[in-house]
Amino acid sequence: MGIEIAWQEWIGLIVRWFHIMVGIAWIGTSFYFIWLDQSLKKGPASPDEVQGESWSVHGGGFYHVQKYLVAPDQLPAQLHWFKYEAYFTWISGLILLAVLYYWSAESFLMDPSRASMSISTAISISLGSLVGGWVSYDLLCRSKLGSNTTALSLAVFTLVVVIGWGLTQIFNDRAAFLHVGAVIGTIMTANVFFIIIPNQKKVVSELKKGKTPKSILGVQAKQRSLHNNYLTLPVVLFMISSHYPVLFGGGQAYGWLVIAAIIVIGGIIRNFFNARHLGARRASLLWQWPVVVVLTALLILFLSPSQKITDKQVTNARALSILETHCASCHAKNPIDPAFQVAPSGLYLETLEQLQLHGDRVLTQAVMSTAMPLGNRTAMTKTEREELGIWIKNTKK
Repeated sequence: MGIEIAWQEWIGLIVRWFHIMVGIAWIGTSFYFIWLDQSLKKGPASPDEVQGESWSVHGGGFYHVQKYLVAPDQLPAQLHWFKYEAYFTWISGLILLAVLYYWSAESFLMDPSRASMSISTAISISLGSLVGGWVSYDLLCRSKLGSNTTALSLAVFTLVVVIGWGLTQIFNDRAAFLHVGAVIGTIMTANVFFIIIPNQKKVVSELKKGKTPKSILGVQAKQRSLHNNYLTLPVVLFMISSHYPVLFGGGQAYGWLVIAAIIVIGGIIRNFFNARHLGARRASLLWQWPVVVVLTALLILFLSPSQKITDKQVTNARALSILETHCASCHAKNPIDPAFQVAPSGLYLETLEQLQLHGDRVLTQAVMSTAMPLGNRTAMTKTEREELGIWIKNTKK
């Protein structure tokens, strides 16, 4: 008696768990140091070389942190670096991308209705977007725009939205949104690997030689760190977007607009917390959340399809035919689709009773959005989606 192991799902689970753990560690340290940097205040007894200090209490103890303009006269014997959280987040994310989106590229990555290509071409475009996104971003930061915070922010925003538009023209929505997150995550990790840590190492090296480090090194590192801070909330939402297909309502034509809205909303939320950490009060903290609420409401309305009033009837036989053609190959006790060894999400759609039971989920995944079937490999038409929606809604009356 042999054992059949669902390797793709087990590997995906283990890598995803590790990815989440190191991602939490990275985001946690990033948020803490941004808060710490913005909460520092120059005390009356602070040494001249100290930019600011902060007192905090946690776990029954008190902590006193001081930030030096460059570095203390005498470097400590032990200096803590925060970098591996970022590296392992990106490495595990790349492995997860390969396991989930490259292993079964026909289902999870590609959409033949948008672009016909080979698996190797699709994977090459995927990897190229990660590299190209970082190179383009880095060139923007090193250009004349780099010295103008507002202009640079708009340029980086435009870059990500343009990349998002391109990805929605090629991949299915699930993969396109995930890849926007992967591009941003690559930019953030590369900032740590190529700019922040190397610049800090140069500062330490110069100090050990008794030299005064160039101030530009700290300026560059802080700029990239701030970028990472503002990009964190959007990247988290993009990474979990596959679980919420309501975000895909913009489709191929307007997916880029949804991507832009997510970046703006995430950035405004971070602005609120950053301003608050800096000590801002009253008027400076009154505009962010109202704007976020309005933008979110507009996004929800934009992504919610208008209901067509129709007296059209869809027979049970027709609904079952659509179900068997487009759903049952994956959502079955014994899936015949090679991408799955068990039904996705443990959801079975082999009978009309099961369709009625899970009607709301089918409406979200296959009628109100095109998230299902995965990659639309079965070429489900708009008419079929509408008919399936009509049958589900009629059974609820």
